[in-house]
Amino acid sequence: MSGVGIVGELLRAHEPLTEIVQAASIKQGRLPDGVALPALLIRTVSSTEWQALTRGDVVPTTDRVSVAVRAESYRQQKAVMKLIVAACAGRTGSIAGLDNVAVLTAGAGPDVAGPADTYEQTQDFRVSFDAPQ
Repeated sequence: MSGVGIVGELLRAHEPLTEIVQAASIKQGRLPDGVALPALLIRTVSSTEWQALTRGDVVPTTDRVSVAVRAESYRQQKAVMKLIVAACAGRTGSIAGLDNVAVLTAGAGPDVAGPADTYEQTQDFRVSFDAPQ
């Protein structure tokens, strides 16, 4: 499990978001052709491990995770972006089977034109957790 799994679990558990974005349209890695819109794509941007002289059972890890929204309209894109932040920002504890999780916002990307006349934007998160070895 990684930061992508943590963010995915938070997004799928947030009812106001899943009322607009079907859980089947929240994907990791890539969006398939013909996915129902609006859709979310969760990807790892980078991952950093805390460097200790001796490795223990867990390694404190920080992933930068990007959530891209693909929407049918600009209004829908902006509404989903707000729900993404509400679902993830400031969450702490044990999430997705990982301990010592902390999720912070790490910036939003630019508005871009998506494929097939769609609207896209990304929201990044800094996800810290204890990764098992």
